[in-house]
Amino acid sequence: MLWVLFLLLAWAAAGLACTRLCLAAVHAATAGTGAVASTGFPADSGADRAPALTLYEAAFLSGGPVRVADLTLVSMARQRRLLLAHTGWATVVDPDGRDDMERSVLGAIGPRGQARIAPVRRVAAAADSVRRLADRLAAAGLAVPDGAPTTVAGAVRQVRAAAAAAPVLGATALLMPGQFSESRGVIALWFALPLAVALLCLAIARFEVHPYNRWASPAGQRALAALAAHSDGTYLASVAVHGVRAAGEPDLRAAFAHRER
Repeated sequence: MLWVLFLLLAWAAAGLACTRLCLAAVHAATAGTGAVASTGFPADSGADRAPALTLYEAAFLSGGPVRVADLTLVSMARQRRLLLAHTGWATVVDPDGRDDMERSVLGAIGPRGQARIAPVRRVAAAADSVRRLADRLAAAGLAVPDGAPTTVAGAVRQVRAAAAAAPVLGATALLMPGQFSESRGVIALWFALPLAVALLCLAIARFEVHPYNRWASPAGQRALAALAAHSDGTYLASVAVHGVRAAGEPDLRAAFAHRER
């Protein structure tokens, strides 16, 4: 009867993961109800009207702090104020930043005017200007607050792991000889139940809360959709929403492909 212990593990994994996903979905649904008027964003009253986003705000809601740093680097490179080599190096052409984000990037590059892109992205993503942006978006109900107990994207990953664990535990139990008073078919059916629960939970989540986003609340996702609908596929808007992979230049994508040593 050792297989019962494996069955209990499968049920525990599925139950905890599905419960976490439900709680995360409820938390995300209520995250945008307390928008603060002083942030400059209109409060989300459930109407279809979504607040207009700047490109920095769209970058944060789509990909977090690193996406903001990437957008700043690409924007400066498009203006020929920064050179991004395919070898993974950034070189300053214009040392005067036009906003806090650009000044953060220039500060990350340093006084020598040249640095590898990977550490520049990391330092710029952790800058105070990005943290202030995150706080403003969270206060407006557009971003998931920092330190939230869980996110829908994380909960979905846990449910997927539980769905994968159920057949693995079932196969392990069935491969153990001399442990069965029931037929193997009945035991396989028992293990199919937590798998079915996890898959059903994933199906409901995909219908109700897709796309899964680590950074944006439902109100923030509506704002991103509005930006995508009205941006007409502009270059920097595509980079903000989809990342550097949306850039058409192979050399630019190669510049960001270098990992930090």
